[in-house]
Amino acid sequence: MGCFQFLKFMMFAFNGIIFLAGAAILGVGIWVKVDSGSVLTFLGKIDNMPAELSQVLNVGYLLIAIGILLVVIGFLGCCGAMRESKCMLLLFFIIVLLIFIAEVAGAVVILVFRPLAEELFNKIGQEAVKSIKQGYGNNTDITGLWNSTMSTFKCCGFYNSSEFKESPYYKNHNNTFPPQCCLNPGSTCTDGTITGCFPKIRKLIDDNTAAIVGVALGIAALELCAMAVSMILYCRIKSESV
Repeated sequence: MGCFQFLKFMMFAFNGIIFLAGAAILGVGIWVKVDSGSVLTFLGKIDNMPAELSQVLNVGYLLIAIGILLVVIGFLGCCGAMRESKCMLLLFFIIVLLIFIAEVAGAVVILVFRPLAEELFNKIGQEAVKSIKQGYGNNTDITGLWNSTMSTFKCCGFYNSSEFKESPYYKNHNNTFPPQCCLNPGSTCTDGTITGCFPKIRKLIDDNTAAIVGVALGIAALELCAMAVSMILYCRIKSESV
């Protein structure tokens, strides 16, 4: 019984963390949807944006769905363990198994279709640069959203600052760049030395690839452990009820 009680406690604690994480992700998803200054909203306002980006633009809904799913999983795990409910434990096992299968399938798809992702990013870059050249300085939505993006990520333009040379802002401000493009935002910006937003974000991801892979493997291991513990509890409860 000592081992059984220990597994129940670990199941409760583990799923309690999942429940809280799900609530946090749910909150972030709601925040993304209501924050009009976010990068995703900015991309959504760019004309002729590739249709393939629609799933990325709905990332707020994705986070909300993930948050709800984690909350449900955490609830089933906690209550299933403490109440010794075979139904909840089995449902927990099935949901985690389906998530694990979906993650493996997603990893395979990403590896196989990586060239298509590069093509999509190129299309996004072309439309983002076009939005700067045509709208930055005379379109308040585009200007405000670019300013918010550059201030948040400490970057300038999509690829680099040269994109602003054909913008209305550059022509109407004596051939100067936006303040965010210089190291000293308080002075007149004439050189545009700050890195572009896309290269900066890509470098951030590349520099943390090992950490991202490690987190993914850690999550997969936790899912396998959670499935194993839930099935052990399920079988133990079943055998003790006979």
